[in-house]
This record gives sequence, C-alpha cells and structure tokens, in this order.
Amino acid sequence: MAPMSAPAGNDRPFLNRRLAAFGTTIFAEMSALAARTGSINLGQGFPDTDGPAEIAEAASRAVLAGLGNQYPPGAGVPELRTAIAAHQQRFYGLSYDPDTEVLVTAGATEAIAAALLALLEPGDEVIALEPFYDSYAACIAMAGAVRVPLTLRAPDFRPDLDALRDAITPRTRLLLLNTPHNPTGTVLTPAELAGIAELAVRHDLLVITDEVYEHLVFEGSHTPLASLPGMRERTVTISSAGKTYSFTGWKVGWITSTPELVTAVRSVKQFLTYVSSGPFQYAVAEALGLPDSYYEGLRADLAAKRDLLSDGLAAAGFQVYRPQGTYFVTTDIAPLGESDGIAFCRALPERCGVVAIPNQVFYDDKSAGATQVRWAFCKKTEVLREAVDRLRRLA
Repeated sequence: MAPMSAPAGNDRPFLNRRLAAFGTTIFAEMSALAARTGSINLGQGFPDTDGPAEIAEAASRAVLAGLGNQYPPGAGVPELRTAIAAHQQRFYGLSYDPDTEVLVTAGATEAIAAALLALLEPGDEVIALEPFYDSYAACIAMAGAVRVPLTLRAPDFRPDLDALRDAITPRTRLLLLNTPHNPTGTVLTPAELAGIAELAVRHDLLVITDEVYEHLVFEGSHTPLASLPGMRERTVTISSAGKTYSFTGWKVGWITSTPELVTAVRSVKQFLTYVSSGPFQYAVAEALGLPDSYYEGLRADLAAKRDLLSDGLAAAGFQVYRPQGTYFVTTDIAPLGESDGIAFCRALPERCGVVAIPNQVFYDDKSAGATQVRWAFCKKTEVLREAVDRLRRLA
C-alpha cells in the first residue's frame, strides 16, 4: 500500500500545528538506541524487576476469576476506589468519598491529559515547574492553552515564589505541580507548598498535582498540596501504581478531588480510554493495603541505589545533584568539558555502553538545561555497578 500523502495542491501537514513541535519522545529515541547498541538503559524510568509477587498473583487470580476481563465501571472498580480513598486517609489524613471523589485512569499520563483537557480553555495560561515532564507541554498544547514556566535552577532546583507571583496574570487558570519532581528529584517543602497555596487561593487558581513519586522520598517528607488550608476544593491530585509497586506496564492511575472536579475530568476521560486495566485494578487495590514495612523497604532500597549511582557518577567526573526523591539523579556534564547534553547522550552508548536522557528536552529555556543529564537508578544493583564501571571510561 502506498504511503498516505496530502491531496494534490494541499500542502497542509497532517499533524495539527499545536503538536507539530512534538515528535518522537526522547524516551523512545534513547530506548531504541539502548536496544540497538546493547547498552545499559538508565534513560527511561522503569524498573528492571517486577513488584511484589503477591500483587502479581492477585492480578492472576482476578483474570482467572473473570474479574475485570470485560469493561470495568467507568470510574474504576469499587474495590480500587475504596482502596485509594483509604490510602489518602492512612498516609495524609485526607478524606475522599470513593463514589464521587475518586477516578481511576490509564496511568497518571491519562489523568494529566484528561485533567488539562477538562479544565482549560484555549488561551488559558498554565504555570508549570520547569524542567517539565514531557507530556505536560504536549497536553497543554492539545488543550490550546499556554504554558508558562517556573524554572527550577541548579544547583538547588528550588521554586522561586516571587517569580511565581510575578508570573500570574488575569489569564492564569491553573498551576501544574510535580512533587517529588521529575527530573530534578526536588521535594517541595511545607513552606514552599504553603506559599504556593496562598497564591492559588488569592488568585482563585485551580491546581493539578502530579504525585506519582509520593512514596519515593529520601530526604524530608511528602505533603500533598490538597492537605493545606483552602486547597482541597481547588486541587486535582494525581498518582499511580507504576512507580510505587514497580508494575509500570499495568497503567493504573487515579485522581482524587471534589465531586465537581472529578466529574469534569471523567467527562473527558470517557472519550480517551473509556476504561482500562480491568483485572489489574483489583490487584492494585490489594497493593495499596501493603504494610508500612513495604514502603520503608522500597525507600531504603532505592536510597542505596541512588547513592551507588550518584557516587559512581561523581567518580566519573560529573557534577552530581543528589535527589531528595524520585528514582532519577541529575548531573552536569560541564566538568567533563561537554556543553551539549543531547549530543553527549547520543554519543554515550558508543563511548561506554550506557544510555541516559538529556534534560534539555524538558526545558523551554534550553540554556538552563543544556548541560544536564538524567539517569534512572531503579535498576538491579548489579546493573548499576556495571554502569558505574563503564562510566569510569569518561573520567
């Protein structure tokens, strides 16, 4: 079959102009490069081991019992919605009605897309922490809105609340926050969150918070913005099972918010995937009830891996910005005499058989991230040790 092309005399591109700037994601490019060269992939953030065996067994039981093999309820199975509400109460003292204030989504990515499409009108401004997770910019563009960066700058990657105040205009509709923050690993402090909350209330802004790394905090603690005064009624909180339970392929995410905001997001979500991950929803309901020892063990394991990789990167000559949370560490390649993170990452597999992600792709201000590179440490210890050995060639 011949490739599809525009009719004669019609030179309009097939991809609409709002998304023309978004090609193949950097994750796809670098993962393909890792496969082609046989390199260790420390680029894309997925674990190389599965999560708890008992949770995998719960998914298997659900499939064999016929639970979720057909379309589950549009809002998510009741067992999972109840478990999500119980999780929010258990860890943060936040009370949500599982029937009206919880919505299950196809991972956090769909939750972000559905929330932005539901809550934004063309021309609205969205202030987001830069560097952005890559889907943020694309989803804001799909909504026809305008992204306004609040840049987190090395070496501390802290938000400038004065700059945030100055960025708010009459067109500002929404704040999009990510804490713990990917890719920098910054965990917003109670004081920073209080300052953000005060501005949101004063200017009557909605807030979407992406909290998928909520249980991967090594320094400080995670505080949901929705727990602060005046914020529950204006905040859409997003999380997912993939990062906490190491089942990223299951694509089970959720939002918690007010009935009005949940209804708005669900109105969009029903026309995206409609429903997803039926049997996995029952398994994630069990996962959310795992004991405190599971979460403590997860943090301890990843903290040790963070330190192993961070120390190895420092020994190889990088400037290392040790993260407070997530499972990524950001480095600067300038001490190695390098100035272009994209070129460095494309050449790295041939130089030493390791793949990483250039942070530059997460910035509108390309100069701010030009020499930053992100590495994932959610891998087996022996894989990280081998990567560190290979990276010594750069020293």
